[in-house]
Amino acid sequence: MSQQQLRIVCLAGPSDSGKTTLVEDLVPKLAEYGRVATVKSIHHDIEIDTPGADTHRHRTAGAETVVGITPELTFDISTHGKRDPPPAPDDADDLFASTDPELQALASTLARLERRGYEFVIVEGFSAAPLPTIIVGDREPAAVGGEVVGRGTDDLEDLVATVRSLEPRAGLE
Repeated sequence: MSQQQLRIVCLAGPSDSGKTTLVEDLVPKLAEYGRVATVKSIHHDIEIDTPGADTHRHRTAGAETVVGITPELTFDISTHGKRDPPPAPDDADDLFASTDPELQALASTLARLERRGYEFVIVEGFSAAPLPTIIVGDREPAAVGGEVVGRGTDDLEDLVATVRSLEPRAGLE
């Protein structure tokens, strides 16, 4: 698949409904067909960087993005979250058109993942996003922002086939 073949699916449901378990099941299956990224909506602030570590010091000194590269992992921390999303690009996708800062932050992240060449992105949470959605647990279809394309109780292979068949979202940036 080329960089223009990004397929995105949202998993929506209440806490403890099995969304993360479904992510754990979907990722290795989709990875057989291309690069997979995940995005998790976190509803409370957490400190993902160790205070006093060099990367934390870089960020608190004012760097907008800090990238850490270890022998096994690369990570980046950016200052723009749900409260202060980056500005929308001029040729904004429909996600960017939202005035909801949470959806703007998601759209910016998806555009960045598209530029990095991922074929699949699984979004956990962000139930208001206008994305194809798999409902997990007790959630009514009217309570999500996107078209319902599956249920967490569906056969895993069927869900993988559904995600693979989604219309690619080209040009999020």
